[in-house]
Amino acid sequence: MAKNPPPGDGHRKGAVKGRSQVLNPKTERWTKRDTGSGQFMDGKSDKQPFKGVRKEK
Repeated sequence: MAKNPPPGDGHRKGAVKGRSQVLNPKTERWTKRDTGSGQFMDGKSDKQPFKGVRKEK
């Protein structure tokens, strides 16, 4: 995972490694995946993408 010093300032230094995100066309929400296992990990409650996580096509 990326390091984010100082905590609470709202920005990330570098990309999140080992993760990707894909847009679910039915719900129109972003879902985060583990690139190693391909397992879905988390979904966003709003319609904005995850910060610092690369997008799949």
